[in-house]
Amino acid sequence: MIIEQIYTGCLAEASYYIESEGEAVIIDPLREAKPYLEKLNRNGAKLKYIFETHFHADFVSGHLDLSKEANAPIVFGPDANPDFEVMQLNDGDELQVGKLKFKLIHTPGHTLESSCYLLFDENNKEKAIFTGDTLFIGDVGRPDLAIDNGLTKKDLAKMMFHSLREKIMVLPDDITIYPAHGAGSACGKKMSDETFDSLGNQKANNYALRADMTEDDFVSEVLDGIAPPPEYFALNAMLNKQGYSSIEDVVDRGTKALDVEEFEAIASQEDVLIIDTRHQQIFNKSFIPSSLFFGLKGSFAPWVASVLKDIKQKIVFVCDAGKEKEVVVRLARVGFDHVLGFLKGGIDAWVSSGRNTDQILSIPTEEFRLKMDASKLKVLDVRKPSEFGSATLELAINQPLDYVDQNISDLDKSKQYYVFCRSGYRSMVYASMMKKLGFKSPIDVIGGFNAIAETPGFKILETACKAN
Repeated sequence: MIIEQIYTGCLAEASYYIESEGEAVIIDPLREAKPYLEKLNRNGAKLKYIFETHFHADFVSGHLDLSKEANAPIVFGPDANPDFEVMQLNDGDELQVGKLKFKLIHTPGHTLESSCYLLFDENNKEKAIFTGDTLFIGDVGRPDLAIDNGLTKKDLAKMMFHSLREKIMVLPDDITIYPAHGAGSACGKKMSDETFDSLGNQKANNYALRADMTEDDFVSEVLDGIAPPPEYFALNAMLNKQGYSSIEDVVDRGTKALDVEEFEAIASQEDVLIIDTRHQQIFNKSFIPSSLFFGLKGSFAPWVASVLKDIKQKIVFVCDAGKEKEVVVRLARVGFDHVLGFLKGGIDAWVSSGRNTDQILSIPTEEFRLKMDASKLKVLDVRKPSEFGSATLELAINQPLDYVDQNISDLDKSKQYYVFCRSGYRSMVYASMMKKLGFKSPIDVIGGFNAIAETPGFKILETACKAN
């Protein structure tokens, strides 16, 4: 028996490969099918089923392409009813894979169709459960992402309370919990850095599984402090329910090399956006005017989706040589399929053509402190409200990048702002948006709050007013 967790850090997402006697299942696959097909080929295994735990909202699953390429059925639980052919199981239905057995356990709450897959080993012993977004390590899934079902998040939270206690917590303590996400995902709020654990440990340590918890307690604690979901979540969920273009077609279109003249002509169209994926401290020194910074390092695609929101946005991009396909694939993972190409030769080709570039000034924390000592500055902390509420600078105003479209209009374009986040990524995204919108030369603080906290002389509020 093989159980392999395939974890993708930039999405904080886990898919699973389980194999027995030459038969395999893949659970919650990423959009690109090729790596899974290569693994099957290397192992000499046949893909028997593709299990989906629910309609994912934070990424586009690879079930359709994988099903077509491997000729394997897609399995969902009750209440799914997608717009394509699937094997839809009922609560308690079982499927055999080699010497293993899987039982579908319907666990509505995160969404109505949410289901878990309980794995029995060769000796018919309960071995593991693949919980999707129902149960995470240290947390449970948010109950506000279901598609157009007429239910409130409170209704779904009540369902989740009963699903957890009547379907999962009654299982043996020694089974392993394998969730779909870890820390960093917006599908929960208190996820652990660990990506699997025993059910017994979770009963002891997960706040949502306390034995003395009432339904009202559960609903109150699960909903407390839950931020609004990113707007692209609903769009991704619909793609996963209704269908989408082949990843190969998306990559072919998106990796078209554009010379400077072609790039400029396309980028000048009103409905096309330039994104620059280089490192922030390279981007800031020279970039094409009106470009938005989204560095490829880290949570690139979720930030593009959270800030831009419209997955139909047409995009051209600038990147480091050799990263073109990675940019397009990572955007496609969150449903951004309308990439029109990249600048051949990168920023060097643009500069060599004699065209204008723009800059964003970045200053070290020591210089920032001296400026703050000399005068009152307008300072923006673009971290999440929870981060701002924990500790920030005395003069800082919280303007979270997550809600930039809602809050940037509150700022005065004629004023100069100093911008920081935790480490310097989000602040550069925010500063690039300010430049595009015509703000007066925003200044980025290198290293963000991490560097500020290590620099003597700053007035830091450890218990700042918590923003909502």
